[in-house]
Amino acid sequence: MRVLIDHRLGGTVADSRPRHPEKANRPDNPVARKPAWIRVKAPTHPVYHETRALLAENRLHTVCEEAACPNIGECWSHRHATMMIMGDTCTRACGFCHVRTGQPGPLDADEPARVADAIARLGLRHVVITSVDRDDLDDGGAAHFAAVIGAVRIRAPETTIEVLTPDFLRKGAAWRAVAEARPDVFNHNLETVPRLYPEIRPGARYYQSLRLLDQVKSAVPRIFTKSGLMLGLGESRAEIAQVMDDLRIAGVDFLTLGQYLQPTPKHAAVARFVPPEEFAEYAALARARGFAMVAASPLTRSSYHADADFALLKAARGEGGAGR
Repeated sequence: MRVLIDHRLGGTVADSRPRHPEKANRPDNPVARKPAWIRVKAPTHPVYHETRALLAENRLHTVCEEAACPNIGECWSHRHATMMIMGDTCTRACGFCHVRTGQPGPLDADEPARVADAIARLGLRHVVITSVDRDDLDDGGAAHFAAVIGAVRIRAPETTIEVLTPDFLRKGAAWRAVAEARPDVFNHNLETVPRLYPEIRPGARYYQSLRLLDQVKSAVPRIFTKSGLMLGLGESRAEIAQVMDDLRIAGVDFLTLGQYLQPTPKHAAVARFVPPEEFAEYAALARARGFAMVAASPLTRSSYHADADFALLKAARGEGGAGR
């Protein structure tokens, strides 16, 4: 399992291939020094190492490692991990993302069982399952997502399931396979404001992502829907407010807002570090627009505290279950 990332070479100790060959010839964007409110401690808790060992034993990828998440120490020390299915190589080349890009390998038919086994052995109450983009597959990997959900339901029936999916761009109604597998939360991140898509999400389309969230909510109204934005890429306050309005029109229940952190000098630069008090202001704006749940802070990520947030989300809607 890949754990040591060499930012200077763009590769890893275990795998010397460049993670982002499409960015190799781009000019460097110096990585800005993080302010005090962003810095986190290196992981040392023994449960962190136990979680890492179990995931390695089951030959699983996590977005925690692949995307260089700053919260990995805290989350893994509480046995929380976001499973990343369908391999470690993405067919997109987003300007913000540290996940490897290139030509993925074939799907692993045993992966659903291995994911379910790891979730059961970790004793997770709530799990987040995400994936790389698989534009090479006819359905974008939707059937594989559904198979993983089904395997978890059998192996860990008490675990609630949150999926963080690709946009299924140009895959027709493939998304239905995921929605009809009845995850408890269906998450798809818009990531940034429409104006910045050509630079930050060049392979995606803002209105496709928005339409996906609207379609899922229309097809299975009891599923909680969720989306998130990174701040600090040069977006304006008015643009953030417009995205909030668009998400509410699409019926999205839960909004996350976090600070963008630049993975390497080849990635999009941080335009500014948004202070905690400004995140609090955005949270108030979101709540005023009617989101049932809002998580907004510099270190907020889609899966950060997802189990506790899911409990609050259910309470906000006055029910003990969702989507099933």
